[in-house]
Amino acid sequence: MKVEKFPDRVIEIDQEQYLYFGGTAYLGLPTNTTFQNLVVQNILKWGTTYGSSRTANIQLTAYDAGESFLASHIGSESTVTVSSGMLAGKLVLEKLKEQTDCFYHLNEIHSAIQIENSEAVFINKKLNDRLLDSKSENITILTDGVPSFETKPIDLTFIKEISKEKEITLVIDESHSLGIVGENGSGIYASINFPIKRKILVSSLGKAFGLTGGVIASDSEFIESIKEIETFTSAAGMNPAFVQTLFDAKEIYKMQHQKLKNNLSYIDTILNKNSTILFDKNYPLIYLLSNELVEKLKQEKIIIASFRYTKEAEPLNRIVVTANHLKEDLDKLVATLNDFNSRF
Repeated sequence: MKVEKFPDRVIEIDQEQYLYFGGTAYLGLPTNTTFQNLVVQNILKWGTTYGSSRTANIQLTAYDAGESFLASHIGSESTVTVSSGMLAGKLVLEKLKEQTDCFYHLNEIHSAIQIENSEAVFINKKLNDRLLDSKSENITILTDGVPSFETKPIDLTFIKEISKEKEITLVIDESHSLGIVGENGSGIYASINFPIKRKILVSSLGKAFGLTGGVIASDSEFIESIKEIETFTSAAGMNPAFVQTLFDAKEIYKMQHQKLKNNLSYIDTILNKNSTILFDKNYPLIYLLSNELVEKLKQEKIIIASFRYTKEAEPLNRIVVTANHLKEDLDKLVATLNDFNSRF
């Protein structure tokens, strides 16, 4: 299906209007007029793009403003922005390859933090034996903040069971948790307190934060080491107008996050819970296990996200609730879900 303008809460397909519960604009910012005006004003000041290296002799203060905001919001010592979440992940892996003896991954992680020869943390639901042995080594654990098909942040308590001989670095992709979960949408980075050497956040900013770009957050030493990688120094940075907007929009982020929370709380009060629907009032994705329900929603002029990440994968059917959805939108959505579930 093709549409001719940004798909917000309502989209038009073949001259018919549908409610839209897809995409990743969780805070509803791409169509938020106040937010758009900030972006426009910053483009007028900083230009449409800045193709120079971040290490050039001319330094733009926009990066200082945006990155200091992100560090404060996330709860990290330091951050650095890059042109995409994918690049953020690849830069971190490039650096960690130099200092990691073995990589481990949880679940089906996003390709931004996938690396060859990584081992599974759990094998047959038990902790990988290699994590329990007495061999002294540096390990890196890779995980998404909220795994696909899940509605709660990843459970990391297993870290306490890992052998004390392992020096642990944790890399967490928060593309679908930063701006959404935690106080004011701070994500889960700051709440991670386990006996590890280092924790590193990577995230897209093109989802909840509504701006094309990515961020890496960690301790100051690690962030400075990222800035020394040739891949970083030879690439242009995130659009400075967008980075400045991160700082300027901090109050908008709070307001939109509260609107999103209100929408989710409202759904929680009217949705009849059912095993075919995965929903948590603190997370804006509702996963549907029934393809028949996807078709029923379409008949009711409700379009949700339904696609395959890979050719072999099962369809990923999810309802995406945003800060922009109105009460009547949610009423129609939940009425359809409840009606369908009443038949089972």
